[in-house]
Amino acid sequence: MTSLEPLTVPEHFHGPIRSGNGGWTAGALAERLATPHPGQAVTVALRLPPPLETPLDVTPSDGGLVAALAGRTVAEARLADADPTPVPPVSLSAAADAETRYKGHRDHPFPSCFTCGPARAEGDGLRIFAGPVAGSDGVVAATWTPYDVSVPITWAALDCPGGWASDIDERPMVLGTMTLRLDHLPVTGEHYVVVGEVRGNEGRKTFTASSLYDYDGGLRATAEHVWITVDVESFG
Repeated sequence: MTSLEPLTVPEHFHGPIRSGNGGWTAGALAERLATPHPGQAVTVALRLPPPLETPLDVTPSDGGLVAALAGRTVAEARLADADPTPVPPVSLSAAADAETRYKGHRDHPFPSCFTCGPARAEGDGLRIFAGPVAGSDGVVAATWTPYDVSVPITWAALDCPGGWASDIDERPMVLGTMTLRLDHLPVTGEHYVVVGEVRGNEGRKTFTASSLYDYDGGLRATAEHVWITVDVESFG
């Protein structure tokens, strides 16, 4: 089977301290699919914690791609069966208010996470702090002004807000599957709103969604997730 250029997750893009940010890793693999862009939804399933600074073998498989280490599948990407259903937008001011209630400032299972870790400095992590929207039930939001833009970073931005719509502070979870449709890449220095909501639970699985909007309500990207409850100590 033909191998492609290996995929390496730099340490900078970690989620848990010893493994790759799920959204960034998923986006880096999804970006390699030869699909129409923009507007084509892609599903990525993470089978193992993505190792850091370790080249993963990437090979075509059943119309998609597989990233593996020593023959063990780490992630699989394929065209999605259906588009994600967007989370309704909230205003920039409502998102700014919501992020003042970000639970991760009090208790965070992975405080140095690239997307949502409060231990990250400005310009080091995305610092997307999605908090409960006033008057809503199970909806969170945050503002985001990108300092750098790429497909993997956009996937990362739409990763953790889904988790914070649930009880990730009380029941630590990691990303298992993410389906994302990217309509327009965000622009460095522009102001955006990220919204997330919980859509159900089943045993160790939690189902959530997130969407990225322009400051005036135009949809940029939307995603759905499956999260898996974990023992935080096993992920660091």
